[in-house]
Amino acid sequence: MLGAAISEVLVWTYKYRGTRRKKKVQKRLMLQYLRSTDETGDKNIEFPFISFHDIVVATDNFSDANMLGKGGFGKVYKGLLAGTNEVAVKRLSKSSGQGTQKFRNEVALIAKLQHKNLLRLLGCCIHEDEKLLVYEYLPNKSLDYFLFDSERNLMLQWPTRFKIIKGVARGMMYLHHDSRLTIIHRDLKASNILLDKEMIPKISDFGMARIFGGDQHEANTNRVVGTYGYMSPEYAMEGAFSVKSDTYSFGVLMLEIVSGLKTTSPYLIKDFPNLIVYAWNLWKDGNIEDLVGSSVKEDYSLDEVSRCIHIGLLCVQDSPNCRPLMSAVVFMLENKITPLPIPMCRSE
Repeated sequence: MLGAAISEVLVWTYKYRGTRRKKKVQKRLMLQYLRSTDETGDKNIEFPFISFHDIVVATDNFSDANMLGKGGFGKVYKGLLAGTNEVAVKRLSKSSGQGTQKFRNEVALIAKLQHKNLLRLLGCCIHEDEKLLVYEYLPNKSLDYFLFDSERNLMLQWPTRFKIIKGVARGMMYLHHDSRLTIIHRDLKASNILLDKEMIPKISDFGMARIFGGDQHEANTNRVVGTYGYMSPEYAMEGAFSVKSDTYSFGVLMLEIVSGLKTTSPYLIKDFPNLIVYAWNLWKDGNIEDLVGSSVKEDYSLDEVSRCIHIGLLCVQDSPNCRPLMSAVVFMLENKITPLPIPMCRSE
């Protein structure tokens, strides 16, 4: 009896030590990989590590029943870490070169950023050819899930929409001005705004983000990434991006939140090619109230809505020099008596 008990203890000890040793190896390899690709050059950053075994257990071996969604980057699963902590696991596609770059960006950036309106990264894992990102789980999915659905958009009454607008603006101001890095998101859109149980917005998906350092204010790229309809003219046509490119995307998002219309669905707006041109023409004709979505017309403040549309048009002006910084956008949203400049820089 005693011998059998001792044998059991020894077997358990060896298994435990083996598992712990394997986790240490995984973590060391992951840290070497990430630090060698961290464009900020910060060698002191502590990347949060979660073992592949723990992720497999949490997601029930990536069962289809736990899948929350999928895209070109891979699939996202709901999981329970340690049986109690709800998480969302992004399993990047093994065949996607873009997925590898997105993984590097997400971990290197989000590990350095902390703000209530940014999605929180809980951990990451590299195991053989697997690359996984573990986030806080948000039960209300993404903004577009509600905003562009004829039934679910009724849940987004004006006070909630205004709260979302202000939350996203604060998150973007943090990225541009208040964090120790200047981060250009480059893919701000409704599907990348996640909502927690209290409908507080969290900006997600930093896979295409870029870091500006020192006195850098603008950069160019030959590979334009992002989503058509949200891209600023100078970025879409010339590959030039800056904080003002994100301001443009935010302006488009504001107009979508107010109207409930998707900017990339021009057939929803008769006689106009897109939401921006439609809003601009209503502004010129003094009919801006017509832009307000029917789902919020019974419960909204005309002053707040008009101010949001006005600020949105300031953000989508053609020239980046005419657009406000996100710090100015937040100030205009939160100080309702502050006079607003007239949007002018818009081509016909």
